[in-house]
Amino acid sequence: MEKINRRQFISQFGLATAAMCVSPRFAFAKPLASDKKIRLGVVGGNFGLGFFFHEHPNCIVEAVSDLDTQRRNKLMEVYQCKKSYESLEKLLRDPKVEAVALFTPAPDHVRHTIQCLEAGKHVLCAVPAAMNEEECHQLFEAVKRSGLTYMMAETTTYREETMMAQEFYRAGKFGNIFSSAAQYYHPGLETLYFDDNKKPTWRHGLPPMLYPTHVTSFLIAVTGERLVSVACNGWGDGSPLLNNNPYGNPFWNETALFRTDKGNSFMGEVCWRGALVGVERGQWHGDKMSYYSEYKGLGSHQVVSSEMQGKDEGGFVVDEPEMHFVEMKPFWKTGLPGKISHISGHGNSHCFITHEFISSLVENRKPGVDVHEALAYTIPGIIAHKSAMHDGELLKIQVFD
Repeated sequence: MEKINRRQFISQFGLATAAMCVSPRFAFAKPLASDKKIRLGVVGGNFGLGFFFHEHPNCIVEAVSDLDTQRRNKLMEVYQCKKSYESLEKLLRDPKVEAVALFTPAPDHVRHTIQCLEAGKHVLCAVPAAMNEEECHQLFEAVKRSGLTYMMAETTTYREETMMAQEFYRAGKFGNIFSSAAQYYHPGLETLYFDDNKKPTWRHGLPPMLYPTHVTSFLIAVTGERLVSVACNGWGDGSPLLNNNPYGNPFWNETALFRTDKGNSFMGEVCWRGALVGVERGQWHGDKMSYYSEYKGLGSHQVVSSEMQGKDEGGFVVDEPEMHFVEMKPFWKTGLPGKISHISGHGNSHCFITHEFISSLVENRKPGVDVHEALAYTIPGIIAHKSAMHDGELLKIQVFD
């Protein structure tokens, strides 16, 4: 690992890299002792095509479903499944299906999850968990009432950058994390506002902070903190593209300052428009070490406290911490069962999501992102958007623990 000071770091922007060997974050990332098979239904032929259930040795894709015939056929092709249904309702009547992977539009997540639970099926659901406070309560009560497994498929929890951050955290490398931040930038999202027939989709005018989990999970998945209050500011430009959206949302971008239950600060930003590079990125600031995940040309790096000092441009004495570029270890190659080890979207997270859901069912345990974690990721954004709509009012956030 090459050590460089602050000035060298700036001058060598992105050119120095060094390997760092870190053991996998997840103890579950190993073959299972059991040969039990989970019979799964996969619902939703867009995002739902990106997982590896059919390659997991403890899973059989029993059936697939999508309202669209072409997407339904693609699901059958990808998951090598011969059984399909025209709707979720029909799939839920299949007694062989034990669990359902839901990749349906976000406004349908709570309704569809409750339908699955009431039909006696375990659920893996895409993000976000819910769209408003009432739905958060409905989901929480439904999961508790059912006694079944619910997992949210949050990709950031299983990104390689997040795995490395948690390794550092567990090893005490950060010392005390006093603040952290995360950004989810998706400029150009308005291309998804309307379908090919110019009909509005569920994304039309979607408030950025109603899709917060790619931000909040960067902190919560590492430290386990809960976000307990927020003040949020929104930005819009009066674009007619936002007119008559179902959310009554005037904002393209939202920036939130959260307080955690440990009294620490967390800044989260979700942006749909601007001179921005599309990214999902986290940073963690500790009194011993800070860590910054990769950002489109600037590799992941550490800043480590040291005894060295220098002088700034004004001649004042400043600390000169050591800075290390970190080359990400390919966690996806390590220890996963069968053929599911793949390079995939969202920081190679999809193979880990596949395995965590299936293994939690086989081992009869809570998944990593159970309903408590899912709501901890989701409700802070709901309250943040409410704050933005109330001119940045400081608001409390309920914790579902």
